[in-house]
Amino acid sequence: MISRLVDDRARSAIAGSIRSRRVDVRGALFRSLLQSALVLTLLILAVLLVSVFTDSWSQISGRLGDFLSGTLRSRSSDGGLGVHQGIYGSLWIGVIVAVLAFPIGIGAAVYLEEYAPRNRFTSFIEVNIRNLAGVPSVVYGLLGLAILVNGDIFGLDRLTGGRSTLSAGITLAVLVLPIVIITSGEAFRAVPNELREGAYGVGATRWEMIRTQVLPYAAPGILTGTLLSMARAVGEAAPLILVGAVTGRLGDNPALLDLGALADRFTALPIVITSWTQQSGRDVGFAAAAAGAIVVLLVFVLIMNSAAIGLRNRFEKKRG
Repeated sequence: MISRLVDDRARSAIAGSIRSRRVDVRGALFRSLLQSALVLTLLILAVLLVSVFTDSWSQISGRLGDFLSGTLRSRSSDGGLGVHQGIYGSLWIGVIVAVLAFPIGIGAAVYLEEYAPRNRFTSFIEVNIRNLAGVPSVVYGLLGLAILVNGDIFGLDRLTGGRSTLSAGITLAVLVLPIVIITSGEAFRAVPNELREGAYGVGATRWEMIRTQVLPYAAPGILTGTLLSMARAVGEAAPLILVGAVTGRLGDNPALLDLGALADRFTALPIVITSWTQQSGRDVGFAAAAAGAIVVLLVFVLIMNSAAIGLRNRFEKKRG
């Protein structure tokens, strides 16, 4: 009887507190503003995508194969107009970025988080890495122009071929390297210390602990960071112009797997889009061609992102 009376009083007190609870007006207003911002963002994105696909329909629907295999031309009415040279440049720039920036960046993050002592020198390095992530891309383009193209410092132009795909890839790898280090470091910091202590408890060395516990657990976060850095590298135009990307007609049309063309003159999809947009002022047909190149670049980025997301989900399942 007493316990029932206590339960009734507790229920009455809870019901009274719920009824008398004050409505969080500011919280509701803030949530509404966030939802409105999300809807507005999605609406703007949808309008842009519809506009691009509508403008590019004449190129994609009628001559998709020719457009993908064609080359840069001086007239939009030329049947050989296409983005094959831009696809080649963007593809190999992405490969070079992945080969150079990802291993070096992840290795640097492992050292800073797992090996480096906590002192002023380490803090100084970390601050400078974060500052480098905010440097405008044009500055990296000037760096690539001075070192890789002109060879003013180390004479590397003899190795890269000067104004070449290889120079562009190395320049963009340096550009995204701070982003890879920062995002990988954040992923390592998110690893619970219990995993490290458990590995040490069963007699693992530091490298065995990192290889078997830290890297698998941090892999989803690392892949997210590399995904963002790769998307930025593929979409950059200013550094490529400084490094010597061709904005006019490019004579060579190498096959996608032609490694010998990495030291030759090049172009990339962002450069093709910029050039055709400028030429649309004198030749209206280039506007549709530029929109088609934008669609190709979007598909190119989505394919890379899908691969990274698939790998991330796979690592998350293993971690779970």
